[in-house]
Amino acid sequence: MAESGEALGTVPEHERILQEIESTDTACVGPTLRSVYDDQPNAHKKFMEKLDACIRSHDKEIEKMCNFHHQGFVDAITELLKVQVTDTNRRFQDAGKEVIVQTEDIIRCRIQQRNIITVVEKLQLCLPVLEMYSKLKEQMSMKRYYSALQTMEQLETVYFPRVSQYRFCQLMIDTLPKLREDIKEISMSDLKDFLESIRKHSDKIGETAMKQAQQQKSFSVALQKQNNARFGKNMHANNDRILEEKNDIVLKHVLEEEAENEEEVLTVQDLVDFSPVYRCLHIYSALGDEETFENYYRKQRKKQARLVLQPQSSVHETVDGYRRYFTQIVGFFVVEDHILHVTQGLVTRAYTDELWNMALAKIIAVLRAHSSYCTDPDLVLELKNLIVIFADTLQGYGFPVNRLFDLLFEIRDQYNETLLKKWAGIFRDIFEEDNYSPIPIGSEEEYKVVISKFPFQDPDLEKQSFPKKFPMSQSVPLIYIQVKEFIYASLKFSESLHRRLHYLSYIQLVQIIINTTHLEQACKYLEDFITNITNISQETVHTTRLYGLSTFKVSKT
Repeated sequence: MAESGEALGTVPEHERILQEIESTDTACVGPTLRSVYDDQPNAHKKFMEKLDACIRSHDKEIEKMCNFHHQGFVDAITELLKVQVTDTNRRFQDAGKEVIVQTEDIIRCRIQQRNIITVVEKLQLCLPVLEMYSKLKEQMSMKRYYSALQTMEQLETVYFPRVSQYRFCQLMIDTLPKLREDIKEISMSDLKDFLESIRKHSDKIGETAMKQAQQQKSFSVALQKQNNARFGKNMHANNDRILEEKNDIVLKHVLEEEAENEEEVLTVQDLVDFSPVYRCLHIYSALGDEETFENYYRKQRKKQARLVLQPQSSVHETVDGYRRYFTQIVGFFVVEDHILHVTQGLVTRAYTDELWNMALAKIIAVLRAHSSYCTDPDLVLELKNLIVIFADTLQGYGFPVNRLFDLLFEIRDQYNETLLKKWAGIFRDIFEEDNYSPIPIGSEEEYKVVISKFPFQDPDLEKQSFPKKFPMSQSVPLIYIQVKEFIYASLKFSESLHRRLHYLSYIQLVQIIINTTHLEQACKYLEDFITNITNISQETVHTTRLYGLSTFKVSKT
């Protein structure tokens, strides 16, 4: 009962405490709660139970109140939210308009920036292409066609693949075949002009080459004579000294003449601009059409060769006609030899040999035909000299000329025939102008003049006083002089025949001996002729006959 009383006694106390807690300021709750623990033991447990019950009671009341006011509260909150959201939205919208504008500007700027970056990247790919194409146009305008072809190749292999997706690239690509054809046409036109130019200047080229060959030969001959004089085995020392001095003078003259003409000596490169050939060859090679160019060049040059080898109908009339004929041929082959050595495959040694063999056959045929019309031995002799220079010049460029030297044997025979005809006329004139009377001599001077022309020796006649007479008539010394002139003229053909000099000289001398023998044998018929026209017996002309025979015998020795 006591516990029940205590429990009943504590309940109101606990309620009082709860009331104080609910009504008292939170700052004074501490002493109130302390009184709970100061009461009977376990009172706080009871208090906690009472507090829990009170809390549950309040929770129920709160719940009832909340249930009662919930819908209104929700509606109020909803309204509040609507007001706040609308206002916030309005304020956000007002504040966001500027942001939106700035954001759009930023987006637009970033798009532009990205586009600019893309354009720059593409331009970095396109600009080299455009620069190379501009370079190509410049090379075309400056006629640097081979460089232009190299630029085209770079465009096609390196630059165009980088920008092949763009329309302008395809437009550029489409122009290249036309440009290549233009370059081929232009280079071929330049080549045609070159061919026409060398056709016109072949004689000048050949003249220069033959002049150089002649100067070289003059030098070599003078040097050889000097060496022969110095190292020969002639036993006549005084004559050797005189000959050596003479050859020194000749050699010095040749050297001085060459020194004077040194500045005037031109090469084929000085006379001809070969750049059209090189350029055209390089262009066609770069285009993979080298064979077409080679065939065209060789075909055109063969046509020109035939024109050069066709002489004028009057070529045999003057030495200048022959000289022009030879210089044009030399000029043609000097050009071909130069092309052979400075290009790879445009012409070959087999090609030039074929051309030369064709030309050589034509040249020999022309010389045989036209030289047969020559009746002047001086012209035949000049023709021989031209042939020798012509042969020496081409031999210096590596062309075989043995057949030309063989032709000289034929021309030599013709030369001898013209000499015989010429001197036959000279002898005829001498005989016709002779009075067939002993030569009268009135003074020592006249005597010396006669014996200087004719090797006459007669001690009895020398002892006689002036005036006196030679036993022979005027024709004898004149014939003797002309026989020597005939011999000199015959020997002239053997001069400057280069390697065949000694051989031809020997042949000539044999022929001269044969000719003189025939003249000696003809003296008998000459004596008969004199007897018939003068009605003088053979005994009377016996002395003359002996002198005539001795003259030709002396000539043979």
